[in-house]
Parts: sequence; structure tokens; C-alpha cells
Amino acid sequence: MLHVIATADQIAQLLAASRRHAGLTQTEAAARVGVSQSRISAWETDAAALTVAQLLSLCGAYGLQLQMRDKNQPQADAAPQAEW
Repeated sequence: MLHVIATADQIAQLLAASRRHAGLTQTEAAARVGVSQSRISAWETDAAALTVAQLLSLCGAYGLQLQMRDKNQPQADAAPQAEW
């Protein structure tokens, strides 16, 4: 599913949901990306301090792909989309 995100809070919510969907505990996710469990917890509460490199690492661990597109251009495919 495609998620359209506009805020750091939405990223935090999506990260928590994606981790659970991947069947990972915070401790397991932390081990995969090389941070502490408390760091995963902090990002799932407030993703504002998350770097792009950290976000990409989490995406890889959770089986996600980060994409950017021009919001003023029509979407080429009809993939399901979740707007926040």
C-alpha cells in the first residue's frame, strides 16, 4: 500500500505499524539497524530527529521502499493509497 505522509508524527506511526507487520519486536528491529531498543521506541514516538540514513535503514529492515514524487503531477499507477 502507498502511504502519503506529510508529518513526522505520521512517519512515527507508520514505522511502528510496519515493524509490527514485519513481525519484529523493538529489540529485534534495533539489532537489525544497529541502534538501541530505546532509540526505536523514541523514533516510534517522535520521528522528528530521525535522519534520512536512519529512515532508509528502517525501511530496509521492515521491507519498505521510500519513494518521492511531485504531488502536483498525476499518479501514473492506481496503487492503493492511504492518506493521513
